[in-house]
Amino acid sequence: MPIVIVPYDPRWPLAFQAMAQVYARALEGVAIAIEHVGSTSVPGLAAKPILDIDIVIPSRAALSETIVRLAALGYRHQGDLGISDREAFVARDEDSYRPCEDGGGPWPEHHLYVCPATSRELHRHLGFRDWLRSHPGVAAEYARLKKKLAAIHGDDRDAYTRAKTNFIERELFAQSGATGQVPAR
Repeated sequence: MPIVIVPYDPRWPLAFQAMAQVYARALEGVAIAIEHVGSTSVPGLAAKPILDIDIVIPSRAALSETIVRLAALGYRHQGDLGISDREAFVARDEDSYRPCEDGGGPWPEHHLYVCPATSRELHRHLGFRDWLRSHPGVAAEYARLKKKLAAIHGDDRDAYTRAKTNFIERELFAQSGATGQVPAR
């Protein structure tokens, strides 16, 4: 499937809010936060039209219960996919996914992750999102890079993602200098 970068869609945060309400009900007493991360969470930023969502749990001890509850919504646990403290989930019917308790139409394409509150990857997601939200010039530069890389890498999502890494690392380092925090690796 080709990598397509589209202009920012103001419906993205609305879709996230609707989805987050379903997750919050299903994970009451387990999840401590539900975060919209990735490019679709940055107002005005061009992005692949895929929402990235991080569900935050207090610790790995809550993962088993989270897996059970997300399975009841129609998600399958995929493991960490090589990234420590970030568990991936996929909807069983990705083309028309809608959780059993949601009366609306199909949900937008999305990536769902569960992270303990101490997860380095979670803090990278939140840090990069917040940095882009507060630095529109950096967000515009990132949008230009993503469009260029989508044209270069076509259907190769892994190459596209790897090619963005230097930019992301540079900005996380810049953020760490601005905030006094060491960037998570």
